[in-house]
Amino acid sequence: MRRSRTASCVSAFLLACACAFAGPVKAPAASAGAALDYVALGDSYSAGVGAGNYVGADRSCFRSNRAYPVLWAAAHASSFSFAACNGAQTDDVLEGQLGTLGPGTDLVTLSVGGSDSGYAAVMAICVLPGSGACLSAVARAHTYIDGTLPGNLDRLYTAIRGRAPAARVVVLGYPHFYQPHGTCQGGLHDAERAALNDAVDHLDRVIARQAAAHGFTFADPRRAFTGHEICSVSPWLRSVNWMNLTESYHPTASGQADGYLPLLADAL
Repeated sequence: MRRSRTASCVSAFLLACACAFAGPVKAPAASAGAALDYVALGDSYSAGVGAGNYVGADRSCFRSNRAYPVLWAAAHASSFSFAACNGAQTDDVLEGQLGTLGPGTDLVTLSVGGSDSGYAAVMAICVLPGSGACLSAVARAHTYIDGTLPGNLDRLYTAIRGRAPAARVVVLGYPHFYQPHGTCQGGLHDAERAALNDAVDHLDRVIARQAAAHGFTFADPRRAFTGHEICSVSPWLRSVNWMNLTESYHPTASGQADGYLPLLADAL
């Protein structure tokens, strides 16, 4: 019976993490700053899942007014298009988020690759008792990251450059989920937490390499989030949130404002 209840929770977790892709929402222009046309693309980490205060007609995208693109645009952009959406994969961005890019686009930011690699499913498996299935799921993600993701990123990055030839493009990566030997009691074993962090390292390396090949800037959040992972004293990432499963393993409002926002500023 206990296993049945656990399986039901995991099924709900997988369902909540599934992609519900929608097109871009045109956000209001900033009230101050130079004439700058800014487009924010990507997945849940750019949409602001986990930060709360969600806006827009399609709430399945979980676009937050506390997301780093919104915070940056409010201070610097005269025109801002917020296309990032929860669960978006590279093909979703390629097929549905590039419509507002053009010759006049000055800045593009992007986070994508985590959903392609199946991280929602990996984390759902890892919350089950026993480390064997978790480590196997991480290994499968590694295989995808090495074999398929580079080509998907190459096609997307090529399309972005073709549509916005003059834009500065900043690709933002993913932080470690867990602080090693941190304050958490129970839950995942340290070996599982270490494997998940190692998978993030692997993912970020591939994204950084592909970004550099296209002349894009890669912004690495792992150092920015050091000391603020799950199991730290002051986490900027949500652990499993049974009240809103979609927010699990995503940055909080502090993670967006104090982690990603300064990271973007430093990259420009």
